Amino acid sequence: METLAKAALQGIPDELRRHVGDIVIQIDEFPDDLVMSEMKIESPYDLLGLYQGISLDQKSVSDPALDMDMIFLYRQPILNYTKQTGEAMARVVRHVLIHEIGHHFGFSDDDMKQIEKQD
Repeated sequence: METLAKAALQGIPDELRRHVGDIVIQIDEFPDDLVMSEMKIESPYDLLGLYQGISLDQKSVSDPALDMDMIFLYRQPILNYTKQTGEAMARVVRHVLIHEIGHHFGFSDDDMKQIEKQD
C-alpha cells in the first residue's frame, strides 16, 4: 500500500505535488479510538483515510510550528472497500490520497474531483 501511495503521490499534478513537501503519509491498519470518537464514526471500516494538520489555506507564517501534517491511509478499510466494490486498489488509494491532500490545501470536493480527472 505504501508503494501505491508513493506512486499516487507522484501522479498528482506537479503544481500540487511540489507544495505537498513535508507531509507524511502513514499506513495504519485502522483509525485509532480517539479519531473514531472525535469523528463520531461507529465502524473502523467507515474511514479510508484522514488528513491531520492545519490546511494551507488556514496556516500563517507567524503561527508556531505544531505537529507535522500527516495523511493516514487505513489499510484494512481500504482492502475491505476494494473487495466490496471491485475497484482496483491503486485507484482507491489514489482517490483517498488526493482527497486527503485536497484537505491539506483546503480544496472543495469539486476541486478534488477535477484533480482526480487529471492523469
